[in-house]
Amino acid sequence: MYITITAQKMGGNYSQSSADFVGYLEKENEGLEQRDMEHFFNQYGDEISAEEVVKEIDGNTAKLKKKEPKFYSITVSPSKYELRKLQNNSQDLKTYTRELMKDYVASFNREINGRPITIDDIKYYAKIEHQRTFKGTDFQIKENQPYASKILQLKTDIRNIQDGRAEGNINKMKKEIAKLERQAPHQQNGKRIVQGMPKGGNQSHIHIIVSRKDASNSVSLSPGSKHKASEVEMHGKKVKRGFDRDTFFAKAEKKFDKTFGYKRNYAETYKAKKTFVKNPNLYFSALMKLPANEKALAFKMISKSGLPIVPSIPVSQAQIALRVFKRLRRGVEVAIKSSSIGI
Repeated sequence: MYITITAQKMGGNYSQSSADFVGYLEKENEGLEQRDMEHFFNQYGDEISAEEVVKEIDGNTAKLKKKEPKFYSITVSPSKYELRKLQNNSQDLKTYTRELMKDYVASFNREINGRPITIDDIKYYAKIEHQRTFKGTDFQIKENQPYASKILQLKTDIRNIQDGRAEGNINKMKKEIAKLERQAPHQQNGKRIVQGMPKGGNQSHIHIIVSRKDASNSVSLSPGSKHKASEVEMHGKKVKRGFDRDTFFAKAEKKFDKTFGYKRNYAETYKAKKTFVKNPNLYFSALMKLPANEKALAFKMISKSGLPIVPSIPVSQAQIALRVFKRLRRGVEVAIKSSSIGI
């Protein structure tokens, strides 16, 4: 499970409208029949139009300044292992989203009129998507880049020869291009993975747009708060504040596991990833103590996540293996940070 929460913004200021973001989320519906489209939904309604989403989100921004986010985007990306547990991708993910948002509000250390906030106090809209494309930040693109650069240079050289600006053997260059295409480490369906190429397999994920203001448009609820749980005195009154991201991410996993009967491997838990960043020794020790079949799956998951493949290593070589894991720490730390909110 990979979850990110981000504040939407454009340029130096936060966007004053959700229209661009909502329009972006409508891209998969282009060219589809009405019955095949994925519509926006919320806690109680389905088939909500994009126009209604924009109207409701944009109209719920009372007293927010230009440099304050008007809404937040939550992206929930189950792994291929988690998706295999679903019987009906769209309906199951809708069910999960509605349960997930209950955990979202429960992670706020806030009160409205002296009571804890509930799911009815927030305004959100969600949409299921089934496609993803490779981006420049994906490890497959990065590791294929040296080959892409050489191929681009060869193609430029060929054009120069064809236009009479240079001399050379075009057939030889074309053969070299074909060789580089085959040698690129990351392939999909026999082709070098390039930026913009659709990813294969089940890519279902959830986009959620949630208003910064509560449903009454009077209380600000920021998951970007740097405070987990505290009280501050405002206008002579003690006010609770904060959002516990760790609690939210942990509950998100538990809710998925409980809802779909998923048995989560240690390596794919949020707790394990945090342990890896804070204490690699403890993480490695826990990994090596897993039963053989779970340990094998853990290594498989690690390799598929874009980290270098680490073979099943005997305990006697633990120190050597630990050095390998320490080299991976930086990459995992970036992944952990992207699951929080940098504001």
